[in-house]
Amino acid sequence: MKKEYDFSKAERGKFYRPDMKLNIPIYLDEEVLSFVEKIASKKGIDRSSVVNELLKGDIKLAEVMK
Repeated sequence: MKKEYDFSKAERGKFYRPDMKLNIPIYLDEEVLSFVEKIASKKGIDRSSVVNELLKGDIKLAEVMK
């Protein structure tokens, strides 16, 4: 690494996109991943859809418990 960098020609916010959607990877335990994959293969859908369905169900239960 250099001791100093020249930012005199830099442009602030050049790559900033306020409407950019960031998809954060989520890592599942092996047991959970296996469970989700079994459901996904039975339904013929992707793992993300299965996880979203399960979480939406949990959200509904949590809202009822409030």
